[in-house]
Amino acid sequence: MKAVKIFLVGLFLVTLQTLMAQAPPPPPSDHGQGGNQTASGGGGAPIGGGVAILLTMAAAYGGRKIYQVMNKIDRLEE
Repeated sequence: MKAVKIFLVGLFLVTLQTLMAQAPPPPPSDHGQGGNQTASGGGGAPIGGGVAILLTMAAAYGGRKIYQVMNKIDRLEE
């Protein structure tokens, strides 16, 4: 098992030295004419519904955890 770990760490270190990031793609042809162009697709997506779902799920999870702790305290008292 130790030999496998050493091999994987060595492989990781070797690949870190050989991998290179790719250059970014060139800007669109009309970029910079009359200011920067706005992003198309998804730029004006509303996030209100997602935030409400996230908060609801977080409240349910917190309520469940409190319920579990209270049950555990009740069992210890018996």
